[in-house]
Amino acid sequence: MTTSIHLAGPDDAAKAQALMQRSHAERALPHDDAHRENVIAPLLDGSPLGAIWLIGPARAPLGYVLISFGWSVDTGGMIGWVEDIYIRPSVRKRGIGTEVLHAVAVTLGRADLRALHVRIPDGDDALARFCARAGFGKDQTIRVMTDTM
Repeated sequence: MTTSIHLAGPDDAAKAQALMQRSHAERALPHDDAHRENVIAPLLDGSPLGAIWLIGPARAPLGYVLISFGWSVDTGGMIGWVEDIYIRPSVRKRGIGTEVLHAVAVTLGRADLRALHVRIPDGDDALARFCARAGFGKDQTIRVMTDTM
């Protein structure tokens, strides 16, 4: 792998939050700094419910990927969801995201992750193409419905 990644920890909070802010602004998501801090703080502190990897140089990362974890009866073990992936626009379309998702999947596979999922919103063909290039296949058995609390 030519792109470096590292599991983010408490010392990476400011960098992770700044990258997440850029991601949210680019996608016009309504989240504020307090929301972002509430999302990432437990993960940076080692929560078993998810992890964040920073992409690129440790002192000036160019992106991140956030994975949440769960358990699946169907797969017989731990599964992951790609909750968010962001690469700075100036370095996109160079294969970095594909490379990073593959590296994270391999790493998590060694920890006995059974499946890694991505939710693709209807009509987001660019995300679907990106995920296909990264090795994800369409799963005809999953249709996600949500009841928010």
